[in-house]
Amino acid sequence: MRQRLESLAMSGVTELPRMHSDRRSSNTVSPVVQEVKESHAVVKKSSLQKTETNTATTSSCELKRSQLEVLDQQVRECRTCSELASARTNTVFGSGNPAARICFFGEAPGAEEDATGQPFVGRAGQLLTKIIESCTLSREDIYILNVLKCRPPGNRPPDSKEIGNCRSYFLKQLEIISPEFICCLGTTAAQSLLETQETIGKLRGRWFTHGTAHVICTYHPSYLLRNPSAKRHVWDDMKLLMQRLGVEL
Repeated sequence: MRQRLESLAMSGVTELPRMHSDRRSSNTVSPVVQEVKESHAVVKKSSLQKTETNTATTSSCELKRSQLEVLDQQVRECRTCSELASARTNTVFGSGNPAARICFFGEAPGAEEDATGQPFVGRAGQLLTKIIESCTLSREDIYILNVLKCRPPGNRPPDSKEIGNCRSYFLKQLEIISPEFICCLGTTAAQSLLETQETIGKLRGRWFTHGTAHVICTYHPSYLLRNPSAKRHVWDDMKLLMQRLGVEL
């Protein structure tokens, strides 16, 4: 070995390469590569979880939509209230997001609703849209339905028999949608859902429950058209509702 070193020295070689440096470099790189691989795996798992959640939400929404379509067809075929069935142009089932967190629950269709088959499209409906938008929502975010699915002649208030005949329909709608919150618009909606005889003036500004849903009551938009001063009370009720949703107005 000594002779070999002397021979190398005479040849001008003064330093030998350090063979263990490759091992040290290899040991340094491996954990980094492993960490990157593990990190990539976490990202892929997280993305998969989000995809699965989104898929489940979409499937649930589509199932609810399908169930509502079946119920809608039953309503179209209903002739239980002969006076309403013979006078109607269209049934007015409801519209909006089948998986909505909030349902707005009104009284009955008017002339424009009967003509179009859509709820709250007349003057009262336009005011309701403004109220909804003032709450930082849109009609696509919520679901709107009425106690009655047919227009009472002359826009008269629904009678107790008509409400009873439609009860199974609106209860099934709410069961399918399963909202967190229900906002009853006016006396008929509030009394029909809560099964009470208290007036809307006494019911508003308070919280009730229907199944698992939290219920708040306020004045019907058509009442506001006749009594604009009541708008401030409705705004107070909307602030209570949105506060429960975690939104400050």
